[in-house]
Amino acid sequence: MLKKKKKYIVAVVGATGAVGNEMVAILEERKFPVEKLRLFASERSEGKTIEFKDQAVPVEILGEKVFAGIDIALFSAGAERSLYFAPFAVKAGCVVIDNSSAWRMDPAVPLVVPEVNPHDLKRHKGIIANPNCSTIQMVVVMKPIHDAVKIKRVVVTTFQSVSGTGKRAMEELLQQSSDMLNFKEIKPVVYPHQIAFNCLPHIDKFMEDGYTKEEIKMVNETTKIMGDDSIRLTATTVRVPVFRGPSESLNIETEKKLSANEARALLSKAPGIVVYDAPEKNLYPLPVDAAGKDAVYVGRIREDHSVKNGINLWVVSDNLRKGAALNAVQIAEKLIE
Repeated sequence: MLKKKKKYIVAVVGATGAVGNEMVAILEERKFPVEKLRLFASERSEGKTIEFKDQAVPVEILGEKVFAGIDIALFSAGAERSLYFAPFAVKAGCVVIDNSSAWRMDPAVPLVVPEVNPHDLKRHKGIIANPNCSTIQMVVVMKPIHDAVKIKRVVVTTFQSVSGTGKRAMEELLQQSSDMLNFKEIKPVVYPHQIAFNCLPHIDKFMEDGYTKEEIKMVNETTKIMGDDSIRLTATTVRVPVFRGPSESLNIETEKKLSANEARALLSKAPGIVVYDAPEKNLYPLPVDAAGKDAVYVGRIREDHSVKNGINLWVVSDNLRKGAALNAVQIAEKLIE
């Protein structure tokens, strides 16, 4: 367990990636009590520095023996590295908060969204998992509704930004957009098809039943986070030509009736949520407005007339912040409370 201190030695593993950069920025923004910040990445990043509190912090090469003396390590270096290096960090007395898929479904590892299941942190054994970005913004919205009227079923369609794949995907969207506008040939590299001016109903690998791994992740992670396997959920995940900020269409069926006005009032009081819902004024959540922000934005709240107790919502959040880096830092904040 983490010892109570005034300040902590914190590491960011995968510091030069998009999420790693965001983690460093959020630690500073939220005034996390950092005594010393250490940054780790692969050999390719040796010699680089990242700015933190007006100082250039050098990026070190990740290794098995680097974790001595570190209190908290925020990992965003991919599942393979997390599986290998996290146990070394725990052995050195460090608490790992991991952003990859490596540990999410491990029964011994809590999968945490602080607005939803902070109590699960009490059972950690050195590793805490950060959920998938799409799962995070969805369960933040589901939690107050489930507590009030109990959710029976959810149908979710996601519209996910390319930053969820990483920097190379963002560069590919930029390059393809430029090539399209200049009548040049499009050459997909990161994705199997052109992403510019297109939508791909394909995130991660396809499974035997026709669902993608991303869709299965959302189902399994939601059950674990909500702690209720009676909630039925089905997902379709789509990659869209947006740089950051996934959107989700949520159709929720509940045991008790929840009107649109009741839903607005309920969600307006819930932690981490901003209701942005005035369609008569063309006001609803947009990825361009959510980018760089911490909240989960909800709009287009309306009753589903095809079922007795149904409601539709449109949910947008920044996948690099609440969907990844911010959630990890919030977990660290809960740990030191």
